[in-house]
Amino acid sequence: QVQLVESGGGVVQAGGSLRLSCAASGRTFSMYASGWFRRPPGKEGELVAAIGGSGVTAYYSDSVKGRFTISRDNAKNTVILQMNSLKPEDTAVYYCAAQYGSLSLRNSALYNSWGQGTQVTVSS
Repeated sequence: QVQLVESGGGVVQAGGSLRLSCAASGRTFSMYASGWFRRPPGKEGELVAAIGGSGVTAYYSDSVKGRFTISRDNAKNTVILQMNSLKPEDTAVYYCAAQYGSLSLRNSALYNSWGQGTQVTVSS
């Protein structure tokens, strides 16, 4: 497993942008696929974006496709979630997660390393 620490959350008006960062420990971070999950208040969590260890493959949920971009820099052990055109319904605690290998980016059950979460609030 890897240790993950998120940063970059905050409060933004609808239509604005935020950039979330996830810093990972370990020297083999490129062996881990990474994902960003979110849990809106009172709702179930969902996987919104994921990226393979090499950065070539990516997945986006329909709710964020075209607005969010996930990327990674394995030399710096970081994963970035660029969020544009934010909507009030994007308000949630966002979690960075990782799974060894890239067996299935979409399978939430395979992610077994988690950060502590960062709050994103979008005001209308």
